[in-house]
Amino acid sequence: MAKVKRDIIALKCTVCESINYTSYKTKNIKEKIEQNKYCSVCQKHTLHKETKVK
Repeated sequence: MAKVKRDIIALKCTVCESINYTSYKTKNIKEKIEQNKYCSVCQKHTLHKETKVK
């Protein structure tokens, strides 16, 4: 079995700028991930965009 190269990414809320989620992304995906997720700070579903983990 071949090993899959994956990076750890963080998903940051676009409204309050808080980092709420982490996820994996394979190396062959070039575009940034955008997902609607629940933000516990805003207390509603907002758009979360990919950022690098510090």
